Amino acid sequence: MTAGKPKNAEQWGLKKCCLGALALLAFLAVGAQAATPVMAPKKDAWEKSVGGREAARHLLKARLSGWPARLVVPREELPQGEREFLERLARDTWRGLRDLSDAGHGLPLDNVGFDGGLEAAAAQIGDYTSVTNVGVHLAAVVAAFELGLVDRAEAQRLTSLTLDTLDRLESYRGFFYNYYDTTSLERTSHFISFVDSAWLTAGLMTARMAFPELAPRCSKFIDRSNYAFFYDKKWKLMRHGYYVDKKRFADAHYGVLYTEARLGSLIAIGKGDAPPEHWFRMIRTFPKRDRWQAMPPQSRRVKRVNGYKVTGGHYRWKDIDFVPSWGGSMFEALMPALLIDEQAHAPQSLGANDQAHATVQRRYATEELGYPVWGMSPSATPGSVRYAEYGVPILGAKGYLPGVVTPHAAALGLLATPQEAAANLLELARRYPLYGEYGLYDAVNPISGAVARKYLVLNQSMILIALANHLKDHAVQRRFAGDPIMQKALPLIGVENFFD
Repeated sequence: MTAGKPKNAEQWGLKKCCLGALALLAFLAVGAQAATPVMAPKKDAWEKSVGGREAARHLLKARLSGWPARLVVPREELPQGEREFLERLARDTWRGLRDLSDAGHGLPLDNVGFDGGLEAAAAQIGDYTSVTNVGVHLAAVVAAFELGLVDRAEAQRLTSLTLDTLDRLESYRGFFYNYYDTTSLERTSHFISFVDSAWLTAGLMTARMAFPELAPRCSKFIDRSNYAFFYDKKWKLMRHGYYVDKKRFADAHYGVLYTEARLGSLIAIGKGDAPPEHWFRMIRTFPKRDRWQAMPPQSRRVKRVNGYKVTGGHYRWKDIDFVPSWGGSMFEALMPALLIDEQAHAPQSLGANDQAHATVQRRYATEELGYPVWGMSPSATPGSVRYAEYGVPILGAKGYLPGVVTPHAAALGLLATPQEAAANLLELARRYPLYGEYGLYDAVNPISGAVARKYLVLNQSMILIALANHLKDHAVQRRFAGDPIMQKALPLIGVENFFD
């Protein structure tokens, strides 16, 4: 995803030319937008009127709904029981998501960092947001409601406030741009992203199922987003996105099935914007001859699934078989499972793969790296301003390097291996000075103990939604599954066996 990155950053992957035709099936880091920056004249004028960017920082803090009073919560104050700790974590995480949003229009800030302390002058305030952030924010409000952290009236108020703001944002052909300034509401991107747009649609679908009174307003945004715009009929894949200023599509497609983009594909199919064949055109493994990949696939062969030709295969590490993601990160593997109960709807394919990825994440960290905790995924970096990709390299077709442990990855593990993941979250809080007033900070170096004292709305929202599903019997997943779009798409994912 794009949260936590600079405003111009987009998604990751490979160019077509790098690996021939098969590279169409991978991701791409499209850097072209950096050459055409988007100006935000209203924001610039406001900063100048208040004395410059540094002076504006105090005013940015004043726009927020709250601010933490303590940098670190003493470990002895945290509950020692597992469920009690997870409930405390949910409450504190929600307070942070609520407080670090703009009080006037309700949009969540991308990130707020406290590496320099709690004073506004020393804090890093990322006063911009992405459409993915807005989508997971809507789902996080539903999660807070399901957990009993807000009542129905307050949850509807917060959702309605976000919908009001969406009405004010500039859009293109029914889609929102990838980034907006959260102070001026000006767009700060020329790019329309398929996967990020899909996460906004997913959040709107979740909200309309939780709050029927708001369903017509949510449906307006859902219905106007026609994902056929991104669908490449030649390759039967979704394009990465579209550059409005250049009037051209990005040079890559989303073609690796087991990534966060699979949710968008299901939404497009469920809406009727893409045919079911699209699901089976995405690859499970690359050919053995592509030696750049982490390991050669086993049992790679063509088979028929639901009447379509599919090339299967899997990787094997020690005694565990799995279909790889792109980078081997936890969010690629399990972010879609925040909304889709893949254990229930696709037990022989996605559900089994979710369990395998969570298990390898745990065992690789503890057995190969000697870490006492586990969970690697793109996150902040302790001791640096850098947001970077981290993962278990063997889990990816072209895996990211291992590094820090991030609590959102640990929380995503609740969706696949709940017992081990709950113990891991508790160990993170017990072992490191990682717990702030708004819950667990974004990352820790498990060897040095250094902490990145940042809260990223995307990662914190993933934590909260995972906790709601774990503590409240798949509550958010059940809301999403009940949506008519998903009712049409879900039968598609249960017909395949990745490991037959």
